[in-house]
Amino acid sequence: MTDEARKLRFALDQNFPAPVLVAFEHAQHWDGLVTNDDKLLALPKEMTVLSQTRLTLVVAVGEGHSPIRSVGLLLCHLNHICHHSKPDRPQIWKLRVAQKDYEEPRRYLEQIAEKSKTTADAIFQANKLPTKALRTSGN
Repeated sequence: MTDEARKLRFALDQNFPAPVLVAFEHAQHWDGLVTNDDKLLALPKEMTVLSQTRLTLVVAVGEGHSPIRSVGLLLCHLNHICHHSKPDRPQIWKLRVAQKDYEEPRRYLEQIAEKSKTTADAIFQANKLPTKALRTSGN
């Protein structure tokens, strides 16, 4: 079987929601472990055994108390991890979520204006809706 055709199987630790655990419970051979417990990375026995077994460890860092976020994080990265995991070497994938601040629409209007060789105010005036057509958050 080629590496591309090979399907990887990961065990999930107890911090994942029950329906997700059930979906993974029938595998006989594991290629790795998915966990929310990044403390594993500081345990000498676990890191030694991981190295010896050549398993893949996937850690959803900082998501231990939010199983839904952990599942989402895993699903976002799983295809990439499976594509790049190799059975002949141990690997650790540390997954993180970065919270971002909101962005002002004005920034995008300015980018559009620059490409169109006009101003953000001109674009705003040309595209704005009449006040009575707007639905405010209080209505």
